[in-house]
This record gives sequence, structure tokens and C-alpha cells, in this order.
Amino acid sequence: MLNLITHGPARPDTPPLLIAHGLYGSGRNWGVIARRLSDERQVLAPDMRNHGDSPWAAPHDYPSMAADLAALIDAHGGRADVVGHSMGGKAAMTLALTHPDRVNRLIVADIAPVTYTHDQSQFIKAMRAVDLSRVEKRADAMAQLAETVPDTTLQSFFTQSLDTREKRWRLNLDQLEQDMGNVLGFPDISGSFTGPTLFLSGGQSDYVTPEHRPKIRDLFPKARFAKLPRAGHWLHAEDPRAFEASVRAFLNATAE
Repeated sequence: MLNLITHGPARPDTPPLLIAHGLYGSGRNWGVIARRLSDERQVLAPDMRNHGDSPWAAPHDYPSMAADLAALIDAHGGRADVVGHSMGGKAAMTLALTHPDRVNRLIVADIAPVTYTHDQSQFIKAMRAVDLSRVEKRADAMAQLAETVPDTTLQSFFTQSLDTREKRWRLNLDQLEQDMGNVLGFPDISGSFTGPTLFLSGGQSDYVTPEHRPKIRDLFPKARFAKLPRAGHWLHAEDPRAFEASVRAFLNATAE
């Protein structure tokens, strides 16, 4: 079972909200947004496989991640609203397509059900290059990452997955590197998810384009689209209040 951070009590009249984080992330990254959203519903923030304190397992692919999420939902009532960002968004889409009975409503944050050509392996190399013997605090690792990762936001994000006491990354870098093709791709799945779905994108991101919409509508016929104009791909970190407001508005507007 995935390692899980739970925010708020279970509510018998409202399904929980499950948040699936992106590549190199963890459930802890969503703490502020999860706590705020837990005023109306229980929020489940797991570490995905090969991330955080969840099991390290092969393969790292979307059918496996979707099965992990389905098992988690089964342990919390059998049905949930699901938010997924980037890699977590693809896992959430796969979950909705392969286990539609587990998903009440779906929110996909800045990702489409397509194969991308950009590679994320350079960040694995950057993390491996950090001399952990010289790291006593996160700032020490950030200073080393700055040599290859100039973006301070990414430096801070990556080091949230660093255990400074044990001097190790809470990421299965070997497995993630081996299965990077799976992360960039999307499985060929027949059928569709007919529940309410929101594709929420960063206005300064190019991850979801008009060209993706036919594929999205084929798989998610009730898809709605919205953008956060001031945010890029990391929309929940770059404009957290607007992200929270959009998620809350969608869930409240589509409540049964």
C-alpha cells in the first residue's frame, strides 16, 4: 500500500479527494492545498510508487500506478474524487479509464493523455551528482544542484525529497530512469471515462495544447477546460490560491 498523508476526517456524505503528485514529488508537496481543501472533504495525499516513503517497485508505469491508487481508494470507501498533476495526472487518467467505478470526478492538472518528447532524466543526473556526504541541510543540496539546475523553484522542489539525516534521496532514481519512457508516454486504453472532468492548465505552459483536445474529448467526453493565466506547469506551486479555488469551484459546481 502507498504511504499516505490524510487531511481531515472521513465524511459519510462526501467522497474523499485523492491527490496524485507528479514526477520527483511526494504527498508532502501538497500539504498546504490539501489542508485547505480538507475543510469540506477528507483529502488523501499519497506518495506514488518509487517516491517518498512508498514502496520501491517495478515497473514504474501508469497501469501499475493506477492499480496502486485503486487499492488506496478501496481502503477509503471505494470511490473518490481524484486530482492528478503531470505524472500523477496521467496516473489519474489511467485510473479513471481502467477503474471508472472508483472515480467520482476527475481533475487533471497540466498534462494530456499523449506521449511527450521532452526528457526528465537530466534531473536524475543532477540529483545523483549531489555529494550527500557534504549535505547537512537542504540548503547545502540546493547549492550543489544550482550548478546544473539554475531554477531555484526546482532546487527547492527536488530537495523536499531528500532525507538529510539518512543522506539519501527518497526517490528510486534507478527505476525512474529505467522507466522514463513509460513516464513520458501514455498507455493505449480503449473506452472512455464519462464522469465530470476538468483539465486545468497553466496559461504559461505548453503541456496541454489545442491539438490535444480531440484526444482528450475522445477519452473524456465531459471534459471542461480552464487555465490559470499566471502559472506554468507547476501551477499548484506557482499560483496555489487560484489552483485551490479552481478545484473547489469545480467540485462544488458538479456536486450531486
